Amino acid sequence: MSNKTVAQQVVDALIDLGVKHVFGVPSGGWVDYMEAMRTTDGIDFVLATHEGGAGFMADVYGRITGVPGVCFGTFGPGATNLATGVGSAYLDRSPMIALTDEMASDKRNRIVQMNIDHQALFAPITKKTTRLEADKVREIIFDAAQVALSDVPGPVHVGLPAGMSSQVTTVQDIAPYAIKSQPKADKELIKQMQTLFADAKKPVIALGMRAVTSGIQDQILKFAEKYKVPVVLNPMAKGMIPEDHPCYAGVLFHALSDVVGQTHQQADLVVSIGYDEIEFNYEDWIPNVPVVSIDIVATDLDTAEYTLACDVLGDIKFSVEQLVKADFAEKSWDLPAVAIRKADMFAQMTSQNGAFGPCAALDILREKLPDDGIMTCDVGAHIHLIGQKWPTPKPGLQIMTNGWSAMGFAIPSAITAKITNPDTSVCAVVGDGGFLMTAGELAVAVREKLKIVFVLFTDNDLALIRIKQEKKRNPIYGTPIRERGTIGGDNIFGVPVIKAFEPAEFDAALEQAFAADGPVIVEAILNSREYDDLVLRKDKP
Repeated sequence: MSNKTVAQQVVDALIDLGVKHVFGVPSGGWVDYMEAMRTTDGIDFVLATHEGGAGFMADVYGRITGVPGVCFGTFGPGATNLATGVGSAYLDRSPMIALTDEMASDKRNRIVQMNIDHQALFAPITKKTTRLEADKVREIIFDAAQVALSDVPGPVHVGLPAGMSSQVTTVQDIAPYAIKSQPKADKELIKQMQTLFADAKKPVIALGMRAVTSGIQDQILKFAEKYKVPVVLNPMAKGMIPEDHPCYAGVLFHALSDVVGQTHQQADLVVSIGYDEIEFNYEDWIPNVPVVSIDIVATDLDTAEYTLACDVLGDIKFSVEQLVKADFAEKSWDLPAVAIRKADMFAQMTSQNGAFGPCAALDILREKLPDDGIMTCDVGAHIHLIGQKWPTPKPGLQIMTNGWSAMGFAIPSAITAKITNPDTSVCAVVGDGGFLMTAGELAVAVREKLKIVFVLFTDNDLALIRIKQEKKRNPIYGTPIRERGTIGGDNIFGVPVIKAFEPAEFDAALEQAFAADGPVIVEAILNSREYDDLVLRKDKP
């Protein structure tokens, strides 16, 4: 047993969890925690420009490492800013420990500058919210990690009462808590699942984000191949099946999803695996056929209109193994027809007549980024194109937000991707609208000497909203970023900017950027009209 300050105990507990980086914007109350990190090997504080950016960084840290991402914001505005990134972890299902200052108990319910109820603020966007106690530091931090990592991952908020950090208390003699394992699904549900698949002639498999983290990729590929079953993906499951695989049918919800729908609308059974409705509601795409769901949480489906034939709740890998080891007859899908539709879909997402639009830009970028490189992307029209078009060799090589869908995500997420994968090529694709929201985080990339290529799609247009305005025959209003021109300047916060107005310039700019020793912005000046015929298509009639 030993005595240490509360701040040192928090840092020691984070190290025991495997945390190597903490992201945030400091306050006076955070100084003791920063000093503990400075004097402790194995953990670093990364100063963000804005607490929202710090939250995004911690979100992606949790996704990539499987260790809770940790972020910090101070009282009031620091906490409300941080909440944007915490919400991202909540709806994109990333393990996180979000730390904030809180008033000491004698001031918590008083009228005090910057004082709001942080417990109430974070309750709707976390799995749990609590506050630190001086004699229970390791217990509270380890409990936060266990909650963040167990079941459906997500954030836990821990308030740090002012004045507690320098208190010296006895260190609890406890280790990190085990992550709760999932029980196996009921045998009767397994039999029912097998029977439904056996009886189906044209089942379709739908993969979601929890399929990615369940270690079932090889089993699913072999299973789909054996029975010739088409596979569709939710966007955050990209990489689970190669785009050139004969069973790959496309991504739901994103560009040309009506073409993907030509396949899944023929199905007589939907088998969803690790499917999280936060990305795309079932009702918006499934045909009116029975649904078999293999997951760890109950399926959210309007059963007044649709049939939830079997909700196989339990360890996903175990349930999939029970499906795979059973013996079925080959299904009656016409996979050559699926291949023709897929080829037509990808053909529609190629550059037309040598024009320099987002399709050409993505094709050129894909050629320059190594196969094992990581691309992060922002929210906007381009995410719909990337979700469908971008070849993703394996999960985790394309990082997006789809559950939370906050603009401003790409730049902070690329910073974390590079910090956690220093020897891997990393790029971010961001529209000019999202770029303006978190451009300040470029200063982090400069300070940390991160070799990242930030690809800026400049079209001076909030294209998704503009397209929706035009579909309603409304005038274009409130969506132009600026009248015309580029983002401005040849250097932003110390990051050089290379501009490209046509494909050859873009190709050369990327070559130069990927060879540079630090962060570079490649600004592609594009015409957003290319999106108009590709995005916001209905997944079913």
